[in-house]
Amino acid sequence: MLTELSIRDFAIIEQTSITFNDGLTVLTGETGAGKSIIIDAIQLLAGGRGSVEFVRYGSKKAQIEGLFTIENKKHAIYNVGAHYGIEIEDGMVVLHRTITAGGKSICRVNGKLVTLAILKEFGKTLIDVHSQHETQSLMNPENHIDLLDLYDENRIAKAKEEYTKLYEQLKTLKQKHKHLSENEQEMAQRLDLLEFQFREIEQASLSPDEDDLLEKEREHLANFEKINTALLASYNALYGEQKGLEWLNNAQLALQDGSAYDSFTAEKAEELSNHYFIIEELTIELRNYSETIQYDSGRLNEIEERLNEIDKLKKKYGSTVHEILEYMGKIEEEMEQIKNKDSHLIKMKEQIKEKKEDAYLEAKQLHDLRKEAAESLIQDMEKELIDLYLNNASFSISFQPEITEVNNANKVNLHKNGFDHIHFLISTNAGEPLKEMNKIASGGELSRIMLVLKKLLAQHQGITSVIFDEVDTGVSGRVAQAMAEKIYGVSNKSQVLCITHLPQVAAMADSHKFIKKNEKDNRTETHVTELNEEQQIEELGRMITGTKLTNTAKDHARELVQLAISFKNNTK
Repeated sequence: MLTELSIRDFAIIEQTSITFNDGLTVLTGETGAGKSIIIDAIQLLAGGRGSVEFVRYGSKKAQIEGLFTIENKKHAIYNVGAHYGIEIEDGMVVLHRTITAGGKSICRVNGKLVTLAILKEFGKTLIDVHSQHETQSLMNPENHIDLLDLYDENRIAKAKEEYTKLYEQLKTLKQKHKHLSENEQEMAQRLDLLEFQFREIEQASLSPDEDDLLEKEREHLANFEKINTALLASYNALYGEQKGLEWLNNAQLALQDGSAYDSFTAEKAEELSNHYFIIEELTIELRNYSETIQYDSGRLNEIEERLNEIDKLKKKYGSTVHEILEYMGKIEEEMEQIKNKDSHLIKMKEQIKEKKEDAYLEAKQLHDLRKEAAESLIQDMEKELIDLYLNNASFSISFQPEITEVNNANKVNLHKNGFDHIHFLISTNAGEPLKEMNKIASGGELSRIMLVLKKLLAQHQGITSVIFDEVDTGVSGRVAQAMAEKIYGVSNKSQVLCITHLPQVAAMADSHKFIKKNEKDNRTETHVTELNEEQQIEELGRMITGTKLTNTAKDHARELVQLAISFKNNTK
């Protein structure tokens, strides 16, 4: 769960640190007080899209940091951490996000710098934010397949990964086939270009690593004088009268004179004798090598000309000779394909057919898993909707193409998610036919449907923190109470943070935080306060009346809290 959230210079928040507990935490306050800003900060921690608009006016950067504690040792976060080489100790994960006034985004996980994409990988295993906007996304059928896949993610994700690999290979083959089969004139022009490039490289008669070898030889010739001087100076210092070798010889002869009378002297005499012969041999090698090397200005000019020729090719075909030769092999293969286009197209068609059949089998497996998941989801949804006073609601999931068609690979069109096109269908009134959600469901009904989906997905995904941002919009009365109970039900499986304007939901809180906006030094600031029992009742009373707090409102608020306590006790 999210244990600690620290925010600095973010929107209208100068600095705040909020401690969260397990269960249901409710955030309330006047409109514009900054409730959604806190949710925005959490979304950024989860890898959401950042903007310089989030940086507090006059500040250089906005900083957000969240501490998450993970009790489940088998939680998916451990696999993500292992994949990216980030150690998770004592079940604690710290996500950090900095957004500079210049627009740069800096992300860290447990102190290690990561990309935004990696931060998002961690975030999606820890946080699930549900907002009014997401409820509206339920109206778009294109999102339904992803929701169904999340419902049975443990089984579907692996099958989807296998399918995606084959689908990408199939797509690449189709693109190659299309490129090879199109425009004869374009192919002829392409062949002319490739043949010119091939001849240019072939005429250069390049050898592997030739550029490296030539550069080393050029360096040797360019520094010939330094090398020769070093060799001669070293040789002359060792060989000749009163030079190194003569003094070493004198030293070893002196030790030999005393070696018969002392074991240490004898040992060192032998060591020095061995060293003398080694250095004598080294001296001869220095002399011999200095006699073999010679400066060849003509060879240096040849090397320069050859390297210039290679550099011209590098500008066109690769940064090294190795890359140029690789490119040569690649275009030779493409030339052969173009020259023998018809036979290659036939072969490629066969490859496409085989790959499509393989991809189809994986897509069929995906389809079967989704059908099983759909049956289970339909049953779960209808049970939950009854609790939200949609007693006459019927929920179903439509699959296209129909089941009879998917038994033939030639009759289905594969896409990134397989061959399924999935629509959630609902009827909210008895006797009414099932229709697509965007054609029948009201705003309040959509809120209830999405809440149920989130509850079911939270149970299957193992998300540690579920965040509801005003998901109770458009409901009231007994439905509001039912939604409050449903939100509390989600908090029994994972931590829930909820922004609400409904007193029924706020009364269910295990922890109630009040968001207030103040002015200080002509600047607006947002503050977060933990409410005690009496303060919570007063806040609930204000939520009930909407204006002045009355004794009647306080009594009603106290009753709501008592009803919430009774409900919680009965559900334990």
